[in-house]
Amino acid sequence: MKRLLPLMISFAFSACFLSNEKKDQIYTTMRPENFIATIDSKPVQLYVLKNKNGMEVSITNYGATVVSMLVPDKYGKMVDVVFGYDSVSSYQNGTSYFGAIAGRYANRIAKGKFNLGDSSYTLAVNNGVNALHGGIKGYNKVVWDAKKEENVLKLSYFSKDGEEGYPGNVKVYVTYTLTDSNALDIQYQAETDKPTIINLTNHNYFNLEGQGSGTILEHQLTLHADKFTPVDSTLIPIGELAEVKGTPFDFTVPHAIGERINDSLNQQIKFGLGYDHNFVLNGANGQLQLAATVKAPISGIEMQVFTTEPGIQFYSGNFLNGNDKGKGSVYNYRTGICLETQHFPDSPNQPSFPSVVLKPGEIYKTQTTYIFN
Repeated sequence: MKRLLPLMISFAFSACFLSNEKKDQIYTTMRPENFIATIDSKPVQLYVLKNKNGMEVSITNYGATVVSMLVPDKYGKMVDVVFGYDSVSSYQNGTSYFGAIAGRYANRIAKGKFNLGDSSYTLAVNNGVNALHGGIKGYNKVVWDAKKEENVLKLSYFSKDGEEGYPGNVKVYVTYTLTDSNALDIQYQAETDKPTIINLTNHNYFNLEGQGSGTILEHQLTLHADKFTPVDSTLIPIGELAEVKGTPFDFTVPHAIGERINDSLNQQIKFGLGYDHNFVLNGANGQLQLAATVKAPISGIEMQVFTTEPGIQFYSGNFLNGNDKGKGSVYNYRTGICLETQHFPDSPNQPSFPSVVLKPGEIYKTQTTYIFN
């Protein structure tokens, strides 16, 4: 996994100039002082991780949120490849989960209801008739405790029993590590004092040509998944695993995202208004493995996604409508791609899906790594 970005000697001077120019452009709109606040009596600020190749990742402890990610393109120019807002107040008001940790249960739970043991639980319904990404005040809307050590940011949050309807006092830990091989590694860990459900993910919107640069329809995507979980009209899985072969969902070899995204004959495309589906990763066994590869044709930036999770939600930004603005950009329809590593949506109500139950004495532990080449 450790791959050092090759030094492009012939471009050294121009790369340095372009890098500084791009950073100036970004930081005129995204200022660290705009992330200093006190929310729920807890301090909020911006933390910046840097590596020796010039890659930078800025993270706020409000929502454990990735605000910007500067990655070198094929010429050495620094490109911010994730969506984000200009201030913590915008994250408080935002509804699109840009860069945040989603939980206690990422993705959807049908009608906000599930059973666990002999007990029934009702969650906040915040996505049509369903519960989404933890509820009204999920982990994206709380202040995490934070400690930075060089290129490592350790975040923790105590989620109380009954919070958003979920059972159990849960201690949650998320650790971001930026390596000199241009990898952002995310480690998730949790423990509980009574049986509960948990499913954590990061909700970055990526555009490898640069945030605000246009659509992601020309990005080339590969997903290491022979199957996906078909959904109903409310985007809840119907409990089946369907083969991708012969459908617009076949990304087992690279395809442009926009190549089949408007297939009017495919009911699943109609339900998602494009792609908003969970893909079942081949050979998932809890070990870190390659799940997806995305490449932008102009910048030449390639991102590989490794995960220990059994699924990945591919969302093509179909509900973006220009209402969200940040870092000098307007985030329009299909201008960002989400690749949310996860357990499957609605797993608490789907006995055939991998379990998301966490019991006292057990440790929830997952890992996802983004590598930029």
